[in-house]
Amino acid sequence: MTNVVESYGWKTATGPESCDYIAPEILKILGRLKVRRVCDLGSGNGALAAMLRKEGYYAAGVEYDQQGVALSQKNYPGITFYNLGVQDDPTSMLVSEGQPFDVVVSTEVVEHLFSPHLLPNFARRLVKKDGYLVISTPYHGYLKNLALSIFNKWDKHHTVLWHGGHIKFWSRDTLTQLLEENGFKVVGFYGAGRFPYLWKSMILVALAM
Repeated sequence: MTNVVESYGWKTATGPESCDYIAPEILKILGRLKVRRVCDLGSGNGALAAMLRKEGYYAAGVEYDQQGVALSQKNYPGITFYNLGVQDDPTSMLVSEGQPFDVVVSTEVVEHLFSPHLLPNFARRLVKKDGYLVISTPYHGYLKNLALSIFNKWDKHHTVLWHGGHIKFWSRDTLTQLLEENGFKVVGFYGAGRFPYLWKSMILVALAM
């Protein structure tokens, strides 16, 4: 049985702090990919989907947290939000949409999942042939891990007392392996936030195979 967390505590329409440094990079990537139809997988309170719509993209959201979906629908009534998790069947969503998406964007979600392979599997069913998955997660690499150790920041970084918090800690190699074992080929890597190799997050771009 898949272990899922039903509530992440969404209470406002304000995007998380990570949105400030990840969203601009996502917009640059989408511009380079020349896509139009975007699904925000793990859309939270709808802030990123609303930003995408404002920038001229067709955007829809997928969120397992019912409170997050309710906030999204209240604050952004022009956008469709689906109350689904990556463990669910997206068939009804695809029927409702009428066509697949050019790209699935998933920001700061995969680190929360007990069964992370379900995310690329779900995304693969939503995108068209030769569509994309653009995924971000906190960055881990040698220099950053060393800095966390030197400054004794692992307890804060791991946030183990946060119910529904980070339970997987990805490197570029492990996230690449996850995507390439589940229907995608990684074609791009970007750092987001802070200095190179001490990035707050990393973004991988993967092509559906």
